[in-house]
Amino acid sequence: MAIPEAPKSSGGLGAKIVRTFGELLITAGLVVLLFAVYELYATDLFSAKKQASATTLNEDWAQGRQPHPELIDGKAFAKLYIPTFGADYHFTIQEGAEAAALEVGPGHYKGTALPGEAGNFAVAGHRVGKGAPFNDLDLLSSCDAVVVETQTDFFVYRVLPHSDEIANWSTGKGAQPQCSHVGTLRTNAADGGPYGETYGREIVSPNEGDVVAPVPHKPPDILPPAQQVALLTLTTCHPQFSDRQRLIVHAVLTGQFPKTADATYAQLLQAIGEA
Repeated sequence: MAIPEAPKSSGGLGAKIVRTFGELLITAGLVVLLFAVYELYATDLFSAKKQASATTLNEDWAQGRQPHPELIDGKAFAKLYIPTFGADYHFTIQEGAEAAALEVGPGHYKGTALPGEAGNFAVAGHRVGKGAPFNDLDLLSSCDAVVVETQTDFFVYRVLPHSDEIANWSTGKGAQPQCSHVGTLRTNAADGGPYGETYGREIVSPNEGDVVAPVPHKPPDILPPAQQVALLTLTTCHPQFSDRQRLIVHAVLTGQFPKTADATYAQLLQAIGEA
């Protein structure tokens, strides 16, 4: 005698709800995945094209040597190199730190100093997507070089001591050859003086805009321009894939090299011991 098959159960309303909810989760997951791919790869391609279009500076510079470039929103006026990140690391710097400028590459905070000037030459950049020029900013160590090229000069900045290096700087890392022109900027005052809160690397909240002040974290009038140190400040989001905080790198100007017909970036690297 044949055994009758058990009736198939449709699972009822509860099963349908679970199945529908599961399908929605899968769809949502695919949407998130596609968005992540877009942010990580598609925006990189778009930014690379914009960066390539912006890298006509050599042609612009060849048309005339003006010591003070005309700053136009979104227009490139300098180049940025970080030797530690390899020979192929170079980006143009656009005027303005708004979203449109940062889609092309690093952007200059309006109103901050220009390359080589006393005060604070401040530059923002994306860490993920859109070319991610500052993706590895957290890997910079004290005394690492950051080079800015303008129409007339190469300016060499070196990252300032980190907070845990300040106390023993002169007898520790500060005694190494590449750090010969890098000091702590501290005075004998109890609080370290005007630059007592300036470190090579720090993590701050997004509302701490005074990191790009002429003297970081201090009111604009704390020092007259003639007494201000020439700094470079790089800012980006922190941690990766989040804008909850900001990663800040402060560097000090250690050299200015006028450009000549035979002066190249490779020769500069040899001159400063980074080749």
